[in-house]
Parts: sequence; C-alpha cells; structure tokens
Amino acid sequence: MAAAGDDLAGEARFVDAMVPRSARILDAGCGPGRVGGFLADAGHTVVGVDGDPDLIAAAREDHPGPTWLVGDLAEIDLPSKGVGEGFDAIVCAGNVMPFLAPSTRREVLTRLGRHLRLHGRIVVGFGSGRGYEFDHFRDDVNAGELELELELGSWDLRPLTDQSDFIVAVLAHRTAGEVGFG
Repeated sequence: MAAAGDDLAGEARFVDAMVPRSARILDAGCGPGRVGGFLADAGHTVVGVDGDPDLIAAAREDHPGPTWLVGDLAEIDLPSKGVGEGFDAIVCAGNVMPFLAPSTRREVLTRLGRHLRLHGRIVVGFGSGRGYEFDHFRDDVNAGELELELELGSWDLRPLTDQSDFIVAVLAHRTAGEVGFG
C-alpha cells in the first residue's frame, strides 16, 4: 500500500490532531501497531490491544515503547491488566468493528467508552460492504452510553454522503457522569 502511495498514517494524524500533547491513547484492535506506533512517536502514551498474539508480537518488535496487550475487545478490562488510567482518545481503525462478532459490537463500544477519560472521544473507521452497515453501527452507538459527535466519509475529512463507502465516526459519552475514568 505504501508503494502505491496510500496514506498509511492518516488515521494516526487524525487522532493526533484531536488530542493534547502527551495524551493517553488506546489503539483498539491495533494489529501490528501501525497507528499506535505513529502516535507513540508523536509523543503520546499508547496502549494497544489486539486478539491476535502474532500481531501483538509484531507490534512489540516494530514499535517498542507502547504497551501492547493481547485481549478480546468484547471483554476488555484494562485495569485488570495493570492499565489503571483512562484515555483521552481511543482509535478503532482498520475495519476492526466489522471483524467483530455481530453479537459483541454493542458490548465493545460500551467497554471502550468505559475506558475514556472525561471529555475523551472514540474514533471508529470502517468500510461498507463488510457485513456491518453504517445504520446498524449508528443503532449500536445510540443503544449505549455513547453519542455520535461527527461523521465523515474518510480519514482525510471528506464529508459522509449517501455514496460514501467508508465512515469515520467520532463518539463521546452522552454525559460526563457516565465516564468510567475521571
């Protein structure tokens, strides 16, 4: 993809622009650490979680510094893994949401929300045609403790239209009182 000229850091730059310097960021479904590694190099404290131990091993090798953990996003409980502070931002890029079992998607969004600090935001990006329609995603967001703040059609800030085949959604807690971390 890089050889073809694709922007491999767009997701990370998007999140970097949303947070203060030295923010705490969770890379949920981090894979080999491409997004989290960029954010750590930009000076943020990064924790990455992925269910695939081989991808976590690659992240640890390619991007030393962040905390990389093997874990199921549907059962994520970072304080039990020694990560006791909440996050200023959580990024869930790379089509993670459609790869989840449909029965766990709402739970994943709820659990991610519980790891946010006050005024923290979750950024989710995924493409259409992967078994998770944008309207179903919106339903899952609305059914929980989160609300949709912004929808875009790409990581480079293009507007979301009826023809968009990708969504980037910025989520926040409905009320600060529901935030799991203060």
